[in-house]
Amino acid sequence: MSTKTILIDIGHPGHIHLLKNLYFRLCQNNYRVLVTVKNIKIQKELLSKYHIPFIVLGDKKDSLMGKAFSQIYYSLKILNLVKKHNIELGIGSSITLAHVSKLSKMKSILLDDDDDEVEDLFVKYAHPFCDTLLSPSSLLGHRKSSKNIFYESYHELAYLHPKYFKADKEVLKELSIEENEVFFIMRFNVFKAHHDDGNNGLSLEQKLKLVKMLEPYGRIFITTERDIEPELEKYQLVVSPEKIHSLMSFATMFLGDSQTMTSEAAVLGVPALKCNSFAGELSIPNELEEKYGLCYSYKLNNFDNYLLKVKALLTLHNLKAEWLKKREVLLTDKISLTDFLIWFVENYPQSSEIMKNEQSYQSRFK
Repeated sequence: MSTKTILIDIGHPGHIHLLKNLYFRLCQNNYRVLVTVKNIKIQKELLSKYHIPFIVLGDKKDSLMGKAFSQIYYSLKILNLVKKHNIELGIGSSITLAHVSKLSKMKSILLDDDDDEVEDLFVKYAHPFCDTLLSPSSLLGHRKSSKNIFYESYHELAYLHPKYFKADKEVLKELSIEENEVFFIMRFNVFKAHHDDGNNGLSLEQKLKLVKMLEPYGRIFITTERDIEPELEKYQLVVSPEKIHSLMSFATMFLGDSQTMTSEAAVLGVPALKCNSFAGELSIPNELEEKYGLCYSYKLNNFDNYLLKVKALLTLHNLKAEWLKKREVLLTDKISLTDFLIWFVENYPQSSEIMKNEQSYQSRFK
């Protein structure tokens, strides 16, 4: 019976979804697992909803200078945890884990699904210091680190693969939505992450145009990171955060400027259209669009064509069935990321050597 202590560091709400199934399985398999998180309300609420105990590291800052000073503080707190609890392995998507693994005996596994070209700070200050870097195979040619191991999957398939996700229809009742009713989910981001500098999403004017176009077709639910604009308040989605994926799986369409939720909708077989300054520049959304036809992306100056594509999709009578067929093709190609991570973590570092020597080993996790 193993007594290894493992640390999972959460840097974003999406990381909770990404690593929650790994957390539960490691606990079942008698590992001691600690979870750290920034003092962010939605992250703490989501962890609590899943009954995952957590340690708060401190407040998160928006400014680049604030992030730099906070990073030192986070590293010191995690370093103390490593020493206090004899932590052997850290898993997550944070610079903190990489740095602490260089200052302690803890080894670090970083999960990163962004292209090197759009996250220069993370590439510079995290990749060189981690022990192992795990990335989707979509990033082949866009990842320079020699520590990288590629797998055939996406972060979103760690929690939305049919082995681990079953949509709960109760969320429809909660929002008084009839089965097969036409409704849309929209997501607008604030673009304040370290890799978002100089990038942005839809303007208020564009959001209002999109809403006006969709209103005749069905109900609209808007989810946003921060305070919603007064003009859009009546559409604001009020639902517990752990239910959002169930709701999205029943949606007619997903629209907005969110990177992650566009990919989530796509792997669920929901038509997804995004419009932001990242459009066409990221390998995973590009693969979902170009290889599987599950989503579409438009630059902000191409907003009119974005609207035209939405209208065109709304005329298709078999839209949902067509997208579910596309999803089946994707699932045939990809592995269950959670199953892969369980094996990789429990057998680390031998698992790293196996993957370096035999990439096809991962096919057993389909």
